Amino acid sequence: MSVSLQLKRIVRPGCSVELFVPDAQEVQERYFQQKKTADDIPFPHWTRLWPSALAMADFIHQHSAIVENKNVLELAAGLGLPGFVAARYAKSVCCSDYLEEAVITMGRSAKHLQLSNVTCRLLDWNQLPEGLSTDVLLLSDINYDPGQFDLLYQVLQRFLQQGTTILLTTPQRLMAKPFIERLLPDCKELHEVKVECEGQVAMVSLLMMGNY
Repeated sequence: MSVSLQLKRIVRPGCSVELFVPDAQEVQERYFQQKKTADDIPFPHWTRLWPSALAMADFIHQHSAIVENKNVLELAAGLGLPGFVAARYAKSVCCSDYLEEAVITMGRSAKHLQLSNVTCRLLDWNQLPEGLSTDVLLLSDINYDPGQFDLLYQVLQRFLQQGTTILLTTPQRLMAKPFIERLLPDCKELHEVKVECEGQVAMVSLLMMGNY
């Protein structure tokens, strides 16, 4: 799905970031057009900024010491907002997604923001390369498919065993409650955050796991 991009200023408490964002109406029109021939096609969720990404970006800005002078990896980054906020303080940031169009879009934003410490690459948590490591791992709104929960838990355990600090934000979905409860033994901090997004208020859970 190749769509037009708009440069959008995301204004958050104490900071703002300019990102390239796909045109929402065009995304919706193309999605419904594609569903006429392929009914099982998933909605391109990466094209939107979700409350969990906003909550994580806010938290990083307010607690910059977590990423300061660290190597940071964001998996399933979508539009990359948390990673770009982290780049203001981090040694290096890798914004990644398994969809090439998302990676290309993030690359345009990184170039526009003139962030020399940011790279954008294709990564799929189903097939992470051997030896991949980072000081801080960012994950926002990734626990939406129960069929992926076991694999995702294993991915998180892999990074925790390396001594990685993990920040995970998630909307408070009932179906995701067992997954979150499974992570609580590794959780150092748990915050409940109220986020205003597109005229609505959402409650987001933020978990900090690992060494910090």
